[in-house]
Amino acid sequence: MKTVVEVVQHLRPGGIETMALDLATFHDADENVVIVSLEGEKESAIAAWPRLKPFGDRLYFLNKQPGLKPALIRDLYHLFKQLNTNAVHTHHIGPLLYGGVAARLARVRHFIHTEHDAWHLHNRRRLLLQRYVLRLLRPQLIADAEGVATQMESRLGCDTVSVIHNGIDTQRFIPGDKDKARLQLGLPLTVKLVGCSGRLEPVKDQHTLIQAVSRLAEGTHLALAGTGSDEVRLKALTKKLKLEERVHFLGRIDDMPLFYQALDVFCLPSRNEGYPLSPLEAQACGIPTLVTTVGGAHETLCPRTGKTVGSGDPQAMATLLGEMLIANRTATPEKYIREHGDARQMANAYAQLRKKDHEVS
Repeated sequence: MKTVVEVVQHLRPGGIETMALDLATFHDADENVVIVSLEGEKESAIAAWPRLKPFGDRLYFLNKQPGLKPALIRDLYHLFKQLNTNAVHTHHIGPLLYGGVAARLARVRHFIHTEHDAWHLHNRRRLLLQRYVLRLLRPQLIADAEGVATQMESRLGCDTVSVIHNGIDTQRFIPGDKDKARLQLGLPLTVKLVGCSGRLEPVKDQHTLIQAVSRLAEGTHLALAGTGSDEVRLKALTKKLKLEERVHFLGRIDDMPLFYQALDVFCLPSRNEGYPLSPLEAQACGIPTLVTTVGGAHETLCPRTGKTVGSGDPQAMATLLGEMLIANRTATPEKYIREHGDARQMANAYAQLRKKDHEVS
């Protein structure tokens, strides 16, 4: 049995973290996939995100504190040795630095690094650091979107970047009964409902989406799933626009298929993205989706039902949402997502990569 170690910064609900769990679920029969979180502690992480519980015996937490912590390299080195690790897979710069150096010292056979977005490369300090670390450690480089790969090649000078799109569990995210879903979530039955899921943070720009909904007919409501530091500001905007009855803050939802099944249209209004999972999840549930033209978000769309809009433009967003809400559905996106966005395909692509003879030297 080969051991594959996924190294992430933390294990809180998010795209990278969900991807790591899917890789730990849909792995090859001859592999055991464990996840190392640099930050946090197991008990509190599981309490905050119950989805982690089934993976409990395959989760390791290093409780990293803020700042540079060279001792983490030693801890990871010993853990890789203890687990007889065959492959290390890192996600983003922190795990790349700590996990990559430890993998090199432990002479782990396969070392893969996935980059999930490129907007941080516009920060010169981070760009120079990542360029240096990649040249030093020489991992197999993966981008989760074509746009991310292009940015890595142009800004980091990488010429061997492969693309493996993220995927979701299309057996979990399926179409359902809209009225039943709305009843369970306490949402009105007779309105047109736009939905958005994700952290309530400025970069996700639910602010623009709320402004867009204010421009739509009164019978159009908005459901927001998620929590974050921007929640107070978003609620203040909702009150200012007199939308308290039309914007529903649902907080954290553990049954995300139920959330998508309640919608008429899904919208991701982000200002920065890599290859987001929420549009895949919504479309797998049969919901037509609008995303902003940032990162690789457009690469997630079913070409027959999905639409794009520029970020930060509430009027253009309102226009497209209005059109999508009244459109006759002659096509639905779930079949396309099953064929192109399944986590099993993603996991298999990474497994095939690990079968190639590429070593950390």
